Amino acid sequence: MVKYCGYLLTDSWLRQRALDMGYPPPKTPQDMNDIIELASMQVMARTGIFSSARVRRVKNSKGTYFWCIALACDDPFTAGERLPAGAPPEAKYKALKEALGKDFPPRWYRTH
Repeated sequence: MVKYCGYLLTDSWLRQRALDMGYPPPKTPQDMNDIIELASMQVMARTGIFSSARVRRVKNSKGTYFWCIALACDDPFTAGERLPAGAPPEAKYKALKEALGKDFPPRWYRTH
């Protein structure tokens, strides 16, 4: 089981973010996937973490699935991740934290 350190995002938050950016409402599941990708990439680009973060599906301690802007991964051998194994320093995630309106550091979440 791989764990990621990051911030959780809901489908509805990502959908609203995409609508705010001017994208049309999704009509199909593929449209929703496209919106999730576009909105998360836009947030990562605007906060300066685009090349050092990934968007992954994780679940919280209650078993609910969310999207996560992941800044670290506890398994450095997970193919293609290229994320640090430990939580990043605040300077790396401060802009993201502010853009998401969070008042806490990124947390660890499991994938399955």
